[in-house]
Amino acid sequence: MPPLLEPDPGLGQVVITRFECGTLPKLVAMLILHRRVKRSVRRNARGLIGVRTVVDRRRRTMLSISLWQDLDSVYSMGNVPDHVAAARVPGSLGVGTASGVFCFVGDWRRVMFHSPSTPRSPLHPLPSRTIGKED
Repeated sequence: MPPLLEPDPGLGQVVITRFECGTLPKLVAMLILHRRVKRSVRRNARGLIGVRTVVDRRRRTMLSISLWQDLDSVYSMGNVPDHVAAARVPGSLGVGTASGVFCFVGDWRRVMFHSPSTPRSPLHPLPSRTIGKED
């Protein structure tokens, strides 16, 4: 039987970065910085599908969640000068950070139910289908 989880960096990446700000002014500063950098990344990085920010004001914490076409796309962030410069700001403000890159590991039917389903990443367009054709 093939392995249940099959990491494939070419089928999409999710990057999650946590910012623990501690105070409301630091959280606001990080949100403003993130908004500015997000625009620059959209213009200059390749393979970005989308990015969302989740804020927990009570805990003064922010999560940045970005979706990428493949691992090479994530590396293109190094070519965005605003992002490179902004990466130094949290430490200088005393904001704690943690970040992780999560790789596509298989179709949900395979992961959950050991189905022999072909891997189809939701971060890539689905194969074209004709109307009425069954999956």
